[in-house]
Amino acid sequence: MSLNRRITGILALSLVLSACGSGSGGDSGASSGGTSEKAEISYAIWDKNDQPGTLKIIEAFEKKNPTIKVKLEVTPWDQYWTKLQTAVTGGAAPDVFWMNPLNLRLYAKSGVILPVDESKIDLSGFPQPIVDSHRYEGKLYGTPRDLSVTGLWYNKELFDQAGVKYPTADWTWDDFRAAAQKLTIPDKKQYGFLSYRWDQGGFYNTIFQAGGYVISPDGKKSGYDDPNTIKGLEFWTDLIAKDKVSPSAQVMSDSDLLALFMSGKYAMAFGGSWFGALYKANTETGKKVDIAPLPKGPAKAATVMMGLSNVVWAKGKHQEQSAEFARFLATEEALKILSESGGASLPALPSARDAYYKSFPDYHLKEMVDASVPNGVPFPVSINTAKWLAVQDKLLPEAWAGTRPTADVAKEIATQMNEILAKE
Repeated sequence: MSLNRRITGILALSLVLSACGSGSGGDSGASSGGTSEKAEISYAIWDKNDQPGTLKIIEAFEKKNPTIKVKLEVTPWDQYWTKLQTAVTGGAAPDVFWMNPLNLRLYAKSGVILPVDESKIDLSGFPQPIVDSHRYEGKLYGTPRDLSVTGLWYNKELFDQAGVKYPTADWTWDDFRAAAQKLTIPDKKQYGFLSYRWDQGGFYNTIFQAGGYVISPDGKKSGYDDPNTIKGLEFWTDLIAKDKVSPSAQVMSDSDLLALFMSGKYAMAFGGSWFGALYKANTETGKKVDIAPLPKGPAKAATVMMGLSNVVWAKGKHQEQSAEFARFLATEEALKILSESGGASLPALPSARDAYYKSFPDYHLKEMVDASVPNGVPFPVSINTAKWLAVQDKLLPEAWAGTRPTADVAKEIATQMNEILAKE
């Protein structure tokens, strides 16, 4: 799975989905619970690490609904969206499948998925940004599943060697920069920070912290030319070119963020809550690291949050049973099973997270999440997010490499992004 869980190779999906028609126009909340009709439905996910926990959830559901059988389909991330696109156009899509906020509006607008009857699901305990990220035109289209929050991972050993105190929830950008400078030792090729170019887990957070925005609330205007947005981007590029507390863009583009941080040569890096499972698996580095909330920006504290949801195919043969299953997946019972599975997924429901936190006793994940969620900001999206993400990803490397001023690159992104948004 890519770090920001974005789709690849799906820029033409809007045309493909439009050709699929508007679906049945029904509501995935048609059933009020339990049905006597026998049915077998399919459920598609992309992470094999979640397979054990998912099978236990399916088992619990089938005990409550003995007439419904659920067949699990696991497709690797790199193939998931292409396979789904083919299945949708061929009329053989999974009955229930994972969806992310980047693609939900496009699928909803094209009539591929059904809205959820909110009167038949308890959403009161879920973080509002996560719930809202799965809405389109006022309707909820996905039942919340998990939550990804970005925090500041740090190497305790390097902090101890430099005599620098560990990050706290009160840290500001200035505190962060001061620590990064003390933790940078050129002779040892040790850097205080990895200024890795990544939107969800990186520069989107600082854009909001600086008071900027990526896209307007109505989804019609780019925020890349806003002065505060540019300030949020320069937080990263300045760390490379001016402060020199981060390696060059070339070094970072030649290696994965996780691999670089686990090398033990970098004191701090922004990273997702789900990194905990990956660091824990690395017995050497895993014992040296911990996580704290992101430092506060000049405008506010802000953390970009994203979460997956479960959606129902609009042309499935067993919509009532599929809706029943999708709603069960968002219950406390199901999410507690997810929490107990020991995987990388942090349940979106706070009351279901205890077992997850206990799986990572060496990391302050709970403290980071509890401090970050109140400042949560949904991942920026429009109808066809992938089109302007492609522009962003094409142009920003020039700013990171220092070949063009960050402000100039940002303004060009805004121009092209506005042209795309005008056609949505």
